Amino acid sequence: MLVPQRLFTGIDSFPLMAVPFFILAAELMTGGRITDLLVRFACQLIGNVRGGLGYANVIMAIFMAGISGSALADAAGPGSVIIRMMRQAGYPAPYAAALTASSAIIAPIIPPSIIMIIYALTDNSVSVIGLFLAGIVPGLMLGMSLLAVNWWLSRRNDYTFPMARPAWAQFLKDSWKVFPALVMPAIILGGIHGGIFTPTEASAVAAVYAFLVGRFVIGTLSIRQIPRILVSTAIMTSAVLLVVSMATIFAYMLTVLQIPQGISQAIASWGLSPTILLIVVSLFLLICGLFLDTLPAVIILVPILAPLAQNAGIDPLHFAMVVILNLTIGMITPPVGAVLFVVTVVAKIPIFTLARAIIPMLMAELLVFALIVFFPAFTTWLPNLFGYSR
Repeated sequence: MLVPQRLFTGIDSFPLMAVPFFILAAELMTGGRITDLLVRFACQLIGNVRGGLGYANVIMAIFMAGISGSALADAAGPGSVIIRMMRQAGYPAPYAAALTASSAIIAPIIPPSIIMIIYALTDNSVSVIGLFLAGIVPGLMLGMSLLAVNWWLSRRNDYTFPMARPAWAQFLKDSWKVFPALVMPAIILGGIHGGIFTPTEASAVAAVYAFLVGRFVIGTLSIRQIPRILVSTAIMTSAVLLVVSMATIFAYMLTVLQIPQGISQAIASWGLSPTILLIVVSLFLLICGLFLDTLPAVIILVPILAPLAQNAGIDPLHFAMVVILNLTIGMITPPVGAVLFVVTVVAKIPIFTLARAIIPMLMAELLVFALIVFFPAFTTWLPNLFGYSR
């Protein structure tokens, strides 16, 4: 009797309505060919430099992160476009695929982010807008680390980019086309911070805004595409919410069996300092990220770990970003790296080849993660500035 009840109550939440609307907004942007325009804009922004398409790959991922909030969507959609362009330009397929996979995980870090919404529902000590603000600096740091890796590998292997800079008139024209898409994150964050709408209502605003931009501003979204977009949104939403509801059952069983309490008491008895506790939790999450997907991992592990962090005096937003970034990096680590599997299908290369090629990018992102762990200001500065930290 409890299983069907928990399946329903696990997703019977008003804030969870933000998930389908943010997915719909991303699908409308993709259906309106915003993705192609962003790829073209990123390429034009870099110009004819060594490793230019690699830079464009990362910059495009940062742009898309402010629209989609899903690493899998970015890897499968715009990721397939940029991989094809890089291969045609002479970049090795494993390198193009590895850079695309590692840049795709920026999407859950820069707002809007589906995983942040789920985390805020799991831990009442943080808010959605607080998490959104806390993710901006770490997301940009991930992007800069990948740009640095691309610079090093491009110089080492002489990766070239044959596309010349366009004329200023053409560049300004293309920039104007993508400008409405680029300001969508600012509209979402500004509206929530200004009290104009709630995070859930912001997702609906984002969907309407994406439709208006694609249909009337850019003019590439046709009415005939809407049924296909709605079906695709429904399928993706169903997959996400089924994962959430099933993970809720598992989390409920853990609570009934008092496993979180037992683990919390055991770790608390060690008397660890906040920094050592973060290191222990980070290692534990890195191991979990090898085998668990991000959403069920958040629902299952956060009720166990968040009270430990609060009792140790760790800022809830700082701890939340440590957990989210840790589990997100797990999406590109074998054997259960979801983004790796998507990119291997898109790029048509073996997963072992991709896993070897992604090592430099993974090391760079782990370095960023270490900075986030040891320097809380990277995550708490913006929330503190706007009054969303404790």
